[in-house]
Amino acid sequence: MFSEIQSAAMRLRGIAHQTPVLTSTYINGLTGAEVFFKCENFQRSGSFKFRGAYNALSRLSDAEKERGVLAFSSGNHAQGIALSGKLLNIPTTIIMPHDAPSVKITATREYGAEVILYHREKESREAIAHKIVAETGKTLIPPFNHPHIIAGQGTVALELLQETGDLDMLFVCTGGAGLLSGAAIAAKNLQPNCKVYGVEPQAGNDAQISFSSKKLHKIDVPKSIADGALTQELGDITFPLILEYVDDIFTVTDNQLAETMFMLWERLKTVIEPTGALAASGMMNCGLNLQGKRIGIIISGGNIELNRMPEYLGMRE
Repeated sequence: MFSEIQSAAMRLRGIAHQTPVLTSTYINGLTGAEVFFKCENFQRSGSFKFRGAYNALSRLSDAEKERGVLAFSSGNHAQGIALSGKLLNIPTTIIMPHDAPSVKITATREYGAEVILYHREKESREAIAHKIVAETGKTLIPPFNHPHIIAGQGTVALELLQETGDLDMLFVCTGGAGLLSGAAIAAKNLQPNCKVYGVEPQAGNDAQISFSSKKLHKIDVPKSIADGALTQELGDITFPLILEYVDDIFTVTDNQLAETMFMLWERLKTVIEPTGALAASGMMNCGLNLQGKRIGIIISGGNIELNRMPEYLGMRE
């Protein structure tokens, strides 16, 4: 699988941005560690999702490209697929929850995708997708449970580790674990002693339960400000990978997440969405001894509804 990540890096060269790695003297002092933030909020389409989307779409056959691509997503995968389709001249259709951030729905449409809205508590996006595939022959590209998606996402950690050198810990946001799987594979192949930790919303801790029990666990539709991590269960591809490559999974509350998000805005001088702050919030609240450690943090995205800032401000602990 690591060779697939290396192959994805070649496909993305000159297409995806090699996003910056930022540091903060304040955060280093607060943690007693040396912390490196890989800023995928500066990636094309505003998140790491572009990497996996472009890698997957670029591998389709000519016939598949002509029939078009279908995806389902709360927002960032949607934008990544839509932009990749635009760049590769592939028609795209995206199934999105009706309550997804409007900024993500708007951007997906502006990239040229057809958007189909559904109610996530009343309808199954998978059922809608399979019906469309059966009727149209479109190729379904899921948001995380796909080997080419995982390989593309793994290039985030590949770049980070190539730039920073040895790391003791790597914290990664977790929804369906496409990014976590890819990042963990890259980290363990490049630096076997690096501890890899997933971080998900406390309200949607399916990955933590599955990881602890070693059995795939499904939860009800979670509610959290981390809209990019509201999955109900891991995939049959990602689950075995995190069992093999990940060291532990932590959760954070929405209040902790809001507190960390504002700290990152203030200290890194950059816009980060709630899901994008999960990894950093996990580091700040994990209870591990961080003193003297070299730590990597993946900031997964920056597609935030700015009109919700007062709401997030009121959640700070």
